[in-house]
Amino acid sequence: MARIPLFSPESMTDEQERVYRAVVDGPRGTVVGPLRAALHRPELADRWQRFGEILRFGTTLPARLTELAIVVTARRWNSQLEWHIHAGAGLRAGLSQDVLDAIKVGAEPIFGDAEEADIYEFARQLQQTGNVAEEVYQRIMQRWGKVGVVELAAVIGYYTLVSMTLNVHEIPLPDDVAPPLDPIPHSSAGPAHGETLPTLARCSFAPKPFSTVTVSPSARSEHAAASPKSQ
Repeated sequence: MARIPLFSPESMTDEQERVYRAVVDGPRGTVVGPLRAALHRPELADRWQRFGEILRFGTTLPARLTELAIVVTARRWNSQLEWHIHAGAGLRAGLSQDVLDAIKVGAEPIFGDAEEADIYEFARQLQQTGNVAEEVYQRIMQRWGKVGVVELAAVIGYYTLVSMTLNVHEIPLPDDVAPPLDPIPHSSAGPAHGETLPTLARCSFAPKPFSTVTVSPSARSEHAAASPKSQ
């Protein structure tokens, strides 16, 4: 049960219902998560939903990379509902189940895609230390440009806000969903400190092998005969 009253459409003020309808009629299609709490201040909820819509659905980054940054954030903050929503969205966007499973249990994810490895490491470092190493920052900048690196940092920051809001107000999972995340103890603090945030594992990058094609001697001869002498 949530710590704060959650609204049904029937119990909303006109201003709350206006924001509610804007969300339902947008790409989310439903009001879930932190917006259920934010509706206590409709002006905040309205700006929140517009900001979140841009960062989830309107960045220049591919959806699978945005969702990867979000699930790293959800895992860092043990945000059950955020993980539930975005692990599924990440899988549909093209993330592998093996990668999601590794992040979920705090193990080392092994990426066959350099883009995903860089996004993971950017998100991991920012969540773990509050900053990102220069070489990681520059790899994102080179691949996605100034806009992409700004968007990525904003996605991670925004979904940290989402995680904290979900956690502090105890916004519930759907009735038929069990909590997907088990606590992973922080490496530098024991139970006496009340610390249950995970230390996220570094990733590995294992490039996918290129497929090889065997060309018969006769085919090579035919190709040589048909090719121009100079290019």
